[in-house]
Amino acid sequence: MFAVYILYSTNSKRNYTGYTSNLIQRFYSHNIFGKDSTAKYRPWIIIHIEFFETKKEAIKRERYFK
Repeated sequence: MFAVYILYSTNSKRNYTGYTSNLIQRFYSHNIFGKDSTAKYRPWIIIHIEFFETKKEAIKRERYFK
């Protein structure tokens, strides 16, 4: 199962869209552990989630939001 998610940064007033097969781990990486490009916009809150059976479907939906 894959999830497409939209995060909202309360500090910088911006959205981030992504997909993952492990939503909880990915959310923690955005907010706590990761040092990726989203770290400087912390904290993030989840504002939207959709679930898909296949990675292909999730990628298609993520691209729609982007």
